[in-house]
Amino acid sequence: MQTSPSSSSTLALACELIARPSVTPEDAGCLELVASRLAPLGFRLERIDSGGVCNLWARRGIAAPVLCFAGHTDVVPPGPDSAWSSPPFAPTIRDGVLYGRGAADMKSSLAAFVTAIERFVAAHPDHAGSIALLLTSDEEGIATHGTVKVVEALAARGERLDYCVVGEPTSVQTLGDMIKNGRRGSLSGTLRVKGQQGHVAYPQLARNPIHLFAPALAELAASDWDQGNEFFPPTTWQVSNIHAGTGANNVIPGVCEVMFNFRFGSVSSADELKSRTCEVLDRHGLDYEIDWHLSGKPFITGRGRLVGALSAAIRETLGVETELSTTGGTSDGRFIAEICAEVVEFGPVNASIHKIDEHIAADAIEPLSVVYERTLTALLVPGRL
Repeated sequence: MQTSPSSSSTLALACELIARPSVTPEDAGCLELVASRLAPLGFRLERIDSGGVCNLWARRGIAAPVLCFAGHTDVVPPGPDSAWSSPPFAPTIRDGVLYGRGAADMKSSLAAFVTAIERFVAAHPDHAGSIALLLTSDEEGIATHGTVKVVEALAARGERLDYCVVGEPTSVQTLGDMIKNGRRGSLSGTLRVKGQQGHVAYPQLARNPIHLFAPALAELAASDWDQGNEFFPPTTWQVSNIHAGTGANNVIPGVCEVMFNFRFGSVSSADELKSRTCEVLDRHGLDYEIDWHLSGKPFITGRGRLVGALSAAIRETLGVETELSTTGGTSDGRFIAEICAEVVEFGPVNASIHKIDEHIAADAIEPLSVVYERTLTALLVPGRL
């Protein structure tokens, strides 16, 4: 059945957001809806749109510390509507579960941000420090005109953050069981190994780049890049694509193209991984070129004030002892960490994200808002932490 107005203001707002088909990089009016709730609370609202992407920077207060909530309004394409049990942009509650694209990733978190702030400001209108929101419609896409552009604008005018909570869906089995207190970096490479094209019947007159690269591939795949540390697992190297040839089975190719990716923590730097890769290729005498792309540096937040406040809020609200983790892919936290000392991610259970019939337990949405509110209280009300 279609959801109806609920006593939970957070659930109602989540449904309003889900109903807007904000397939990346479209915002579909989500930022306007959020801004309409923040303006009466005294927030200064600033649009920092770029390249067709909608970005909102909202701040209440001018003093430190600054606690920022960050997230995205865009969602991944839902696929065919016919595959869904109910239309992906018609928020629907069945058997206590809210269905809709973005329910878990991450419109419920956005709604929880807003209602947590509304209650907090009502209770503490003269709170210390500042509250901020950083929202974009370019997280699920190429992420070149979203959060990174807002961070660049803030850095250019010397505006820094003290704490940031990104509302990504981090929980695994139950709400609150995991916080992401960092993420691995991502370094990709496109390698072109050069040989000499020829006829397969006359290999002595050609140089097969696939054969030439094979020993180096084996060595790279077997390499121990580092041992990791208390926060990050060991660095991994994975090939995602190998391509060579003209399409004919009697032609030795002249070039072999290999796409690969490193996921790395704070033990190894991107420059070190590049250098070690080239050392292997050089040792095997290959004629090659590599195009590198660093899509995100690793970041880590230790057990400080933010982790302590959020962990305590989870414990008090949900009765759960949360786990700190850096697993998974990248997030916009990698950009925010450039101007913020403490960045964590916390949000709903992530089991259904990017899937058909994406969903969240309807009764988990209000507690999520309470966790965010208690985190605000701990960090912005003197004597609470």
